[in-house]
Amino acid sequence: MSLWKPTFSAADVQVEEDRCVFQGFFRMHELRIRHARFQGGDLTVTREMFRRGDAVAVLLFDPRKEALVLIEQFRPGALAAPGGPWLLELVAGMIEADETPEGVAERETLEEAGLHVTGLQPILGYLPSPGGMDEWIHLLYGFVDASNAEGLQGLADEGEDIRVHCLPVADVFELLRKGQLNNAAILIAVQWLQLNYTAIHQQGFQLVQHEDET
Repeated sequence: MSLWKPTFSAADVQVEEDRCVFQGFFRMHELRIRHARFQGGDLTVTREMFRRGDAVAVLLFDPRKEALVLIEQFRPGALAAPGGPWLLELVAGMIEADETPEGVAERETLEEAGLHVTGLQPILGYLPSPGGMDEWIHLLYGFVDASNAEGLQGLADEGEDIRVHCLPVADVFELLRKGQLNNAAILIAVQWLQLNYTAIHQQGFQLVQHEDET
């Protein structure tokens, strides 16, 4: 039995107008929407919507080293953040036409961390800021050999300047405890790993042993 289900569905919403008001690196739309009200009847609102599309973030775990491969890069949206605009993050990227989340995870792991990822599995999907943005994040995990996880990565033609970090899982858990992880994808993924660590470590170790044997 479901513990909760929404009162309404997409069938209870009508987009009366959808107008692009800005087109640059990102797109901004203005929507006029009519939707059902809890007390009955309809409510019409006008809202700006940041059209970003779907993205993938992937937690990269080396079961041999019991370490996570994370990246550090500049984020303009964090200019006023308490710790500054250089964030510790998961490898991530936007889903282009005809791509799968797994395909994006493989591509971005190579581009941003210089590594190959195997055993990709979903963690969950979520909306990072549904009040004004349509982005859906596919959060995955996978396994890597972090022996060469270091140095600088990223595509120059995309303005990427990325430093790769290989950190012991225990250290990342301590960063979480101290409140030093401050973006949604890494927070959700590391908390999930804490809850499932024994099973994920065993799964990863079995995978790399099988790869060694073949």
